[in-house]
Amino acid sequence: MTNKEKNFMSAVLYVHNDEAVLADFLRTVMGVLEDNFEHSEIICVNDHSQDDSAGVVREISKGAESATVTVLNMSYFHGIEAAMNAGMDLAIGDFVLEFDACVPDFEASEIMRVYRRSLEGYDIVSASPDTRQRFTSSLFYRVFNRFTDFPYQLGTERFRVLSRRVINRISSMNKTVPYRKAVYANCGLKTANIRYQATGVHGTKKDESERRYRTDLAINSMILFTGLGYQFSVTMTILMMLVAVAVAVYSAVVYLFSTPVAGWTTTIFFMSFAFFGLFGILTIIIKYLQILVDLVFRRRKYSFESIEKMGGN
Repeated sequence: MTNKEKNFMSAVLYVHNDEAVLADFLRTVMGVLEDNFEHSEIICVNDHSQDDSAGVVREISKGAESATVTVLNMSYFHGIEAAMNAGMDLAIGDFVLEFDACVPDFEASEIMRVYRRSLEGYDIVSASPDTRQRFTSSLFYRVFNRFTDFPYQLGTERFRVLSRRVINRISSMNKTVPYRKAVYANCGLKTANIRYQATGVHGTKKDESERRYRTDLAINSMILFTGLGYQFSVTMTILMMLVAVAVAVYSAVVYLFSTPVAGWTTTIFFMSFAFFGLFGILTIIIKYLQILVDLVFRRRKYSFESIEKMGGN
């Protein structure tokens, strides 16, 4: 190919105990970048793998012609979010490809398809397989999208391309946000998703530490970025308040039409009033906590999709 892209393309790969599939996956990415871009780099973030994943990267990198291959070895297991942030900080490309996992279920041409879509004015373009999602993933995204006000619906993605404008914008935001996809969806720039036909079935890794991490990440993201926790708390508070009122009414009926034990009515009234007030205070506290989370993690001063300058006379 003689007419190669002038844009510098960086690719960031998350690697954790991927020795079995890493060689073919890395060759595919390297081949696409070298065939289509004049300047490119591949950053393999080795998240403290216990196998020879780093050795595989070193071996495959010997066959690189124009692409630069870098291994970023994390000191201990950080999890995908912190590890990919480290890789993104190292990337210098005009565009950056993010591969959250070494899952080779797409044709190599899909990488350029996603890139070319980004040239149509989209700052974030993701690629998703057309296969059915796992039940846990489907449930998470269904609930997440239901209780957020993001303009884009999140789902399972294999990889995505980001423009430098996205990277600069999210760098000015809070880097402690634990879920990158939520930051991307909330950054205010144009986003597109491409679905591709998956080439074969690839099972998930049986890595316990990574599985626990992803479970915790899902729970934390649900709490931080959705109103599910607040709505559940308010519902339970209203329910318990109604129960407290019902108990108070019941104790009044018993006092008027029966002969309760001495002090029973006073005790029940006091407990009903106390629980009513307690749940009211908890509702206020939860609301304050939601506001703090909103200010720290979700809201920005402003966001814009584009700027248009018109000529004057």
